[in-house]
Amino acid sequence: MTNRSLTNSVELSIVIVNYNGAKYLHDCLASVHKQSQGITYEIIIVDNKSTDKSLEIIEKNYAECMLIRNTKNLGFAKANNIGVKKSNGEFILLLNNDTVLLNNLRPAINILSKDDVGVVGIKMLDSKKNYRKSTGNFPNPLSLFKLSLLTKNTNGFSSGIFNKNIYEVDWIEGSFLLTKRRIWDQLGGLCEDYFMYVEDVDFSKRVSLIKKKRIYFNTLSYIHYGGFNAKREKQLIDGYFIYINNFYRNPTKAIYKTCITLNKFIKIIKNKY
Repeated sequence: MTNRSLTNSVELSIVIVNYNGAKYLHDCLASVHKQSQGITYEIIIVDNKSTDKSLEIIEKNYAECMLIRNTKNLGFAKANNIGVKKSNGEFILLLNNDTVLLNNLRPAINILSKDDVGVVGIKMLDSKKNYRKSTGNFPNPLSLFKLSLLTKNTNGFSSGIFNKNIYEVDWIEGSFLLTKRRIWDQLGGLCEDYFMYVEDVDFSKRVSLIKKKRIYFNTLSYIHYGGFNAKREKQLIDGYFIYINNFYRNPTKAIYKTCITLNKFIKIIKNKY
């Protein structure tokens, strides 16, 4: 690994936001070291005021990592922006703390190196190495009414059985999001209107507006232990309200908000009765 104190620039900056992720850190960081062989890289861990043993683990075992201690939980978007500001890499990888990389990252960096590519994502697996969806479609009225349509379901994305290795997609999930520093800087990083959820869709949308591709590369994979669940659906819906405000004007904004409001109302009724 290249130590920050010995160089002013590296090829890859890996930014990991941590909040009470002590039980995941060893496996995550071990996989980063293993799968970054042949790449000059740095790891920046941004801790969002953890109350478990995360800080103790990092300080005792991973002194080579830059550790940033936030005084409160600032959320995913703002914490990543803080980490990237302290980084030096030509390429930036946002990586969740509850992940394990299963393949060397060089092929993904090679794809990202193409001029017309702005973001690269890879295949996400669960703890049993079963396929999980990690990419999707930009919102439309129907998908905001039925949120399951926000994830990509065609061309093998429903089953995880693909006919080719590379697909151009709308958005890439933030648990593994690889991008270029010049694009990150051009766009101003993640939008801090979001606390958690949909900031990755927002970033991908802005990448699309500067005519850069978002590429899903399913030859490489990673395990993601956590992620979205039904208990967090309110945060997802709140995130899409922010997204609608950021990208649409009336009357389109009003139509989109009506659809997602109906979705929210129907769920309240179902839960009540």
